[in-house]
Amino acid sequence: MSTKKTLNAFLDELASSSPAPGGGSVAALAGALGAALTAMVCNLTIGKKKYASVEEEMEKILGQAEELRSGFTALIDRDTIAFNKVMEAYGLPKETEPQKALRAAAVREATKEATLVPLEVMKHCIDALALAQQVAVGGNVNSISDAGVSALMLHAAVESAALNVIINLNGLSDSEFVGWKSEELQSLRSTSRMMLEEIQGIVAEKLRKE
Repeated sequence: MSTKKTLNAFLDELASSSPAPGGGSVAALAGALGAALTAMVCNLTIGKKKYASVEEEMEKILGQAEELRSGFTALIDRDTIAFNKVMEAYGLPKETEPQKALRAAAVREATKEATLVPLEVMKHCIDALALAQQVAVGGNVNSISDAGVSALMLHAAVESAALNVIINLNGLSDSEFVGWKSEELQSLRSTSRMMLEEIQGIVAEKLRKE
């Protein structure tokens, strides 16, 4: 599993000729990094007298950010597993008509699963962006840049995961599934862009005051 490896080992595997882990796992990793930065801002706010009025809020956000970080971390490996299932499906025999039908069904289902994993990354990112916005507003002002980087990483995760959703949808002929997930994709991307702009505005304003 990629998440059990050292950073250098993961990067070496990522850079190798193996197609997985790939962009989907990197998208999940970006989400985990964004959530971790939000947690850091919380930890740098909690216990400070200046921020006593928001300590309870920050403790709550911290728990939510850590839960999201755990979820993103799991998705790093889930994306690789989903991709490998697609490859296994393509490797099924196709010499007879029954075999062709079985293989086509297996490829279709595996591709749908591989589509749902990056979509899940995108959904978690929207939740994480909401937390990043809260810490940008109420967190330790000395860490405002970290709140900004958190938002940037989370938006990058959304856009990166979106590419993986699109390439999988392109391989499916199920028009209902493709249409439904395409609409969901566009909604998540639009929401992420809007939230990033809002957070960047908060960060820019606070940086001007420093």
